[in-house]
Amino acid sequence: MPDAFILDAARTPRGRGKPDGSLHEVSPVELAATPLRAIAARNHLDTAQLDDVVLGCVEPAKDQSSVIARFAVLAAGYDQRVPGTQLNRFCGSGLEACNLVAAKIMAGMADLAIGGGVESMSRLPMGSSGATPYVDPELAQPLRAVPQGISADLIATKYGYSRRTLDEYSVQSQRRAKAAWDSCHFKRAIVPVVDRNGLTVLDRDEIMRPDTTVEALGSLAPAFEKMGAMAGYDRVVIQAYPEIERLQYFHHAGNSSGIVDGAAAVLFGSAEGAKRAGLKPRARVRSFSAVGSEPTIMLTGPAESARIALKRAGMSPGDIDLYEINEAFAVVALYFMDNLGVPHEKTNVNGGAIAMGHPLGATGAIILGTAVDELERRGASTALVTLCVGGGMAVATVIERV
Repeated sequence: MPDAFILDAARTPRGRGKPDGSLHEVSPVELAATPLRAIAARNHLDTAQLDDVVLGCVEPAKDQSSVIARFAVLAAGYDQRVPGTQLNRFCGSGLEACNLVAAKIMAGMADLAIGGGVESMSRLPMGSSGATPYVDPELAQPLRAVPQGISADLIATKYGYSRRTLDEYSVQSQRRAKAAWDSCHFKRAIVPVVDRNGLTVLDRDEIMRPDTTVEALGSLAPAFEKMGAMAGYDRVVIQAYPEIERLQYFHHAGNSSGIVDGAAAVLFGSAEGAKRAGLKPRARVRSFSAVGSEPTIMLTGPAESARIALKRAGMSPGDIDLYEINEAFAVVALYFMDNLGVPHEKTNVNGGAIAMGHPLGATGAIILGTAVDELERRGASTALVTLCVGGGMAVATVIERV
């Protein structure tokens, strides 16, 4: 079976996902085209050699509809013979797109292809394409389906994570992100977004709050308490987990992922494809996995997905030098580290989505690229990238630096 290698990775900065955000005026197609254009230009890539472009996109509606991957390919100036498709595994979409591309190469069905993702949350907020499992009683009641924020508070309640512990983790994410930016750790990956006149629209992640303190976060009201009471989600949770007696609400805007716009692209190739393109492999895909998890608590899946990916690679948690887990909520990363026995010193070393934001369909590809860059910077060997996924799922990938 051929190896799948990562040859390059690029991403846009993450812009505030609101109408006042810097990337709001940039169309989702152009946002997706930006890293695609950079991948081609800086690698002097003959795009006619590409077998496919697969992009994650969680809200494929309105400006993000009509197979955005194909139109991003055309907008980026790629050869018209390059096809494009999109997929949706909620928050895991960007990494799943990369895994699908790697699988094509490992199966001998592609030699060069791009995985990635895009999300313009300022234009298409969460739920823009519908949220049937949460609003249809015939589905929600038997499935005990609740929004992710309720699930995050359930994990914190069930496993004893305090509000202060969550806030302390979040402050650390902010500090690490600032240190990474100040040290230019993202320099290779970042592609500034420019307007039609070539003027820079955004060249730096926009929502970081490096001066945040635990005391300041302590003043924020819980984000999901009213929703839990008014919609009855707290009762649904207690039906599923009667042992908790009462749901504690600890998550808020400061210890949850930021709402942002962004896009990313990761170039994959076989050994033959890389040679033909004149490119040097940077990392090899060792394994990947996707799993389902209990849908009410929902966000505990990354630990199991990581175990499966590690087993497929013939590895254990201690064999991994760096971990990247999407900080959908502070408790997701904390539970993952505790469950696998992974130290924080190895995890999200450059900060995460709490500090820099989570552009749903793109995040998995973003943090995969971050892992490759950080392995090279440290001279380390192995990394595991994982994300929790709505509906009770998770996806994970193990890579090894070449």
